[in-house]
Formats: sequence, C-alpha cells, structure tokens
Amino acid sequence: ILLINFKKEILAFVPKEGVKSNLEDDSSNECSDVLVVGESMAIAAHNEDANVNLVGHTYLIKGILPNGLFFVGYTYAGELPSSAFAFNSNGLAFTLNSVPPAEDEIVAGGIGRNFISRGILEATGIDEAINKIRSSEVSTGHSYNLIEISTRRIVNVETASKKRISIHQVGETPFFHANMYRHLHINQAQDESSISRLKRANVMRKTTKDDFLSILGDADDKKNPIYMTGPSLHTLCTAVIDLDEQTLSIIEGNPKKGDVSIVFPLSPKKLINGHHDNHL
Repeated sequence: ILLINFKKEILAFVPKEGVKSNLEDDSSNECSDVLVVGESMAIAAHNEDANVNLVGHTYLIKGILPNGLFFVGYTYAGELPSSAFAFNSNGLAFTLNSVPPAEDEIVAGGIGRNFISRGILEATGIDEAINKIRSSEVSTGHSYNLIEISTRRIVNVETASKKRISIHQVGETPFFHANMYRHLHINQAQDESSISRLKRANVMRKTTKDDFLSILGDADDKKNPIYMTGPSLHTLCTAVIDLDEQTLSIIEGNPKKGDVSIVFPLSPKKLINGHHDNHL
C-alpha cells in the first residue's frame, strides 16, 4: 500500500526503457481542467483520466476527523484521498494535474504527492493549502487547482523539486491545464497529448458552463482527445465545481451529455448527510 502512494515518484527514477515504457501513458497524460472566475460564473471543471485498468477501481471516500472536520475524496484503490479531486467541510476543494518534469529536474528524497494532497484536506482555506504545498520538499512536481467557496477564488499552483512554486490567480480569462507546466518556468518533458489538448481547448468557445463541458467532452482529435476512451487511457469521470451554486457534481460518461451521478453541497454551513462510499 505504501509503495502505491509513491508510484509516480518511483516511476520517475525507473529508466525509460523496459518497465517505464509500458507505464508511460499511466504516469504522464492524466487529467484536463478548465477554470474561470468571472462575473457571470465561477467554475472548475476536471476530467479524471487514468489507465483503463483502473476503471471500476475508484471510490468516493468520506473521512471524519476527531476535531469534526470531514472531507470527501475521489480515491483510487489503495491510495490516500485524494490524487484526483476532493473537498472538505471548510469549503476548500481541489483538483490535480500531473506535470512530469524532465529527468534533470527530479530529486531523490522528497515527499510523495499523495501525502501532500492528503494534508491539504485538513486546510482551512487556500492560503493554508498553499503554505502546506510551499513547505513540502518534493521529488517531482505537481499542479494543484485550489478552490475556496467562501471567497469565490480559484488558484492554480505549480510546483517542482527544490521547493519551486508558481501561483496563478484564475480570473475572467478561462484557464486550461493539462499535463505540462503553464507558468512555472522549468525544464519539462514535451508532452504531445498536452500540447494537442491545450491547442484544441484554446480555439473552443468558453462562455457558459455547457461550453466548458463541451471542451472536456471533446474528442475531435482522435490521436490526442481531451475526452479519452482508450485504448490505454480512459476518462473515468468529470467533476464540476460551481462556486456560485456551491456544489460539486460528478458526471459519468461524456460530460457533454451532462449525466450527473451525484451532487455534493460545498458550503461550509451545510453538512452532508449519510456516509458516501459510492463505487463508481
């Protein structure tokens, strides 16, 4: 179980030939996000992409801590909540994007990213979450989309080894993130899928929530689609966080169809009744 939670850190040190070549799609081309905070809407929409072998092996986990704080995270079997997306009862939510760096940017002896995201689930808000991220020495970087309901804020935080960090405040201009760094300037792997997804998203309409779902459901580029259906990678679900409605909705299937399977309230004043351990 412990090794599963260090999977991406371990894979970063495996030579490209052999084992890593068989797992490359699983570790580098995961997830797409489109974010905006404007006058008419504030949305964070996230495609959770993973190896097709993980279909049917994800869970919604609710954790209740002794101090009364609780969190809900979309979680892979054997992993800490959450390496995908989650929220807590303080009204803080996050989604994540893998951002594989170049080999010379990887440093041994860092903290696993799964442990950092688990720590964020106890943060009171964006500022404390950023402090937790900033104070953690990592082997390889990550991209965190932090959402604070009470202040109607979304920030994208990119990190790298040696405690390097860059923070982008999301505003009226929609911000798309795949699996390459957007604003932290480091030497990074050039990922064809991420480049193609960003290029496609840049030319699509981004005025309404439905537009955002159309972006995340787009498969016009057959080689590098935003919405993935195999053979190696699959979009497991889409999470839509609406800061004005104060909800997190999970959509199964292509998000363009809007087939919502579950909706969580995100307001700190509202409690979730029951124990949500749905198997998706």
